[in-house]
Amino acid sequence: MTAAHPVPIPAILLAGSRPGPDPLLTGSGVSTKALLPIAGQPMLVHVVAALRASPLVGPITILAQASAELAAEPGLAGFADLHFADSGQGISASLAAALPEGDAPVLVTTADNVLLTPAMIAAFLTDAEDSDVAVAMVERGVLLARYPESKRTWLKFRGGWWSGAHLFRLRGRRVLPLLDFWGRIERDRKKGLKIVAAFGPWLLIGALLRLFTIQQGVARAGRRFGLKAKVVPMAEGEACIDADKPADIELIERILAARR
Repeated sequence: MTAAHPVPIPAILLAGSRPGPDPLLTGSGVSTKALLPIAGQPMLVHVVAALRASPLVGPITILAQASAELAAEPGLAGFADLHFADSGQGISASLAAALPEGDAPVLVTTADNVLLTPAMIAAFLTDAEDSDVAVAMVERGVLLARYPESKRTWLKFRGGWWSGAHLFRLRGRRVLPLLDFWGRIERDRKKGLKIVAAFGPWLLIGALLRLFTIQQGVARAGRRFGLKAKVVPMAEGEACIDADKPADIELIERILAARR
């Protein structure tokens, strides 16, 4: 354990299903994306294994609409300090309800973050330490240098194009106003300019004209809620490859095979 993190941080793992049918599940025999097999085991098991392998991570709460179904997954039986909680339909409201009391930090990730590693967790938490809200992101050149076939949603700012890396550090209930705001715009999560525009015209104009970097833009957005917000650039392109499409799963399985 590093000196910067004397107490392991609790983690919330978002493993619910979004409204509507998921094409990935067609013919799979499973009812929820978190249990979809990748490289021989459910994607949820891969993520829990990475979290539990990190000495920086404490108790893990798995949040899903039907958490009892996930709790019954045999692949999770050997992991200690797992907790399961039922969520609502919206990610932001469900996350807000799961936050611990006070302003102690919590790590948040998703069940489709299959390529997560303890090294990624350590790099992210080290750089996120002095923030109220930290968001892991990957710059396009970092990803395409190794995986030019990967298709992501990109946010364009001065100095680079960025894609989310499915890791967040939130300073407890201090971030509730931000989560409430996110609940009103999360349906547009894949539409970069709509997300930027929701934070106000100056941020949108600045992004369109590339007047500031993404770090400056996120810091400005955080100040709207009285929060110190920052982007943590990830050095590994794999950090932003999640299991959204069949092509993603094929790529993830190749990467996992190479790791083994």
